[in-house]
Order: sequence, then C-alpha cells, then structure tokens
Amino acid sequence: MKVGFIGLGIMGRPMAKNLLKAGHELTVYDINESAVKDLASSGARTAGSCKEAAAGNEVIVTMLPNSPHVKEAVLGPGGVLEGAEAGSILVDMSSIAPLVSKEVAEAAAKQSVVMLDAPVSGGEPKAIDGTLAIMVGGPEEAFEQVKDLLGVMGASVTLVGEIGSGNMAKLANQIMVASNIAGMSEALVLAAKAGVNPETVFKAVRSGLAQSTVLDAKAPMVLEGNFKAGFRIELHIKDLQNALDTASELSVPTPMSSSIIDMMKELQGDGKGADDHGGLIQYYEKWAKAQARS
Repeated sequence: MKVGFIGLGIMGRPMAKNLLKAGHELTVYDINESAVKDLASSGARTAGSCKEAAAGNEVIVTMLPNSPHVKEAVLGPGGVLEGAEAGSILVDMSSIAPLVSKEVAEAAAKQSVVMLDAPVSGGEPKAIDGTLAIMVGGPEEAFEQVKDLLGVMGASVTLVGEIGSGNMAKLANQIMVASNIAGMSEALVLAAKAGVNPETVFKAVRSGLAQSTVLDAKAPMVLEGNFKAGFRIELHIKDLQNALDTASELSVPTPMSSSIIDMMKELQGDGKGADDHGGLIQYYEKWAKAQARS
C-alpha cells in the first residue's frame, strides 16, 4: 500500500519501519529532521509538510502526542486534508480525546476522506516488535481495508465500534495500566518498608492471582531502578487527563485515576516526567522513605 506516515516519535518511528520492512511504500513527515532522515535511510520518501505526506497515498497514518497536535496536523494550514485524495483513509493512531476523534472525522468526511481512530498499547518494545494492541473505531468497511496494514504493527487489531470507540478503549486501557502500576508500587514499597525483599515478593506472587502483563513488564525494571522510558509519565498524565475529562462529561466517578494522576503530576514536578510510567514507584518511595530497588 502507499502510505503517508506523520509522527516519528518514540512509537511512530519503529511502527513506520515495520511498514517499510513489510514492503509498503512510505512517505514520512515529522518536525524532527533526524527522525525523517533515519526513515529515509531505510527506504522511505520524505515530505516537507503533512499536506505533502498525505498527497497521492491510499492511507495516511498519524501518530502524534495529543488532541491539539492531531487537529493541527489534519485540519490546519498545510494539513492532511489539504493533500488527501477523496476515497483515502486517515488512520489516527494517536491517543486523544474521543470527542476530538469525532470532530476530525466529521471534517474529513466533508472531503470524502474516511477516518479511523486506532490508538495503540504496548509501549516502545512492542512498537519495535510489531506486537502492539491496536484498538480501532470507525466504519467496518474502512477497517477491513486497512486491517492487514495495521496487523504489521500489532499482534491484535480489534474494531471496537464507531469513530471514537478506539480512543475510549485506550482510555480504559490507560486507567487499568495506571492502576496496576500504582498497586504494584504500593505493594513493593510496603514490603521494603517492612524489611521483606521486594524481589522475593514479586517472585512469590507472580504466579498467583496478582500476576499480570504489567507486573511482569514493570516489576523487573523498577527493582533494577531502570526508569528508561518505554512510555513516559508525562504521556500517561495526558491520557489520564483525557480519561478524567471524558468521565466528567459522562458523570462517571474516577477516584483511582484522580489519585494516580496527582501522584504522577508530583513526580513531573520533581523533574521525573520523562521517566517510564513504572517510575511511579518513586512517589511511594519518597513518602515511605524506603526504596524497593536494589
């Protein structure tokens, strides 16, 4: 397929490379010139704007930080809709507010461009491996046209419902992941404060009901004091804020998410916003005056 790919950050760059490896024709754009050069060296064509990246391509993928970036890239001057051809499919793989997905999709439809919202979960390691979980919202016909393309980047590709449903599923995912990390952090720091080896506790519980993908992925990292970002705290704050805003609109209580976002914001204020979200354990360590790390 001929694909325009916009957004070559920590997630977008490996995702785009996997599409190239699978034989798709890519035109890429990012404000980071070094990222663009890296993809060019792997065989991608380069564009000087979102408009140029969209022109002449069957599918346009956007992988950007948040709602305002997507709106600017798609709806703004020199944006995707100025270059996209009628009948093309816009796949926004950013994690943004569901209502913004609907707003952008409505604008795209006026130019006969179909949009899917298709946020991902799995962080940088799974982006590199092409094993992301991809949650999709939008028309089934468009989904079927790009399902195989998305399958190059993800191990699971699920159509959740209408436009915005993908991002709603991602918000649910981010609430669950944050809650898992917070629970793990609270438990390991409690063990450390009580004089019990946190690593031994991890080994003891990981085959029981407490076992989870989050525990297996994050506990070894935090026990080593490794907070190299696979998914940054500041980005998880963004996702939780989108979840809280959506919950407020729907009158849904979110006490856990509210507490965890406050913890993350405190760490961000301490200069740790670029740490991996597993670094949330540092909040508990700070106040307990105990380290769960070796």
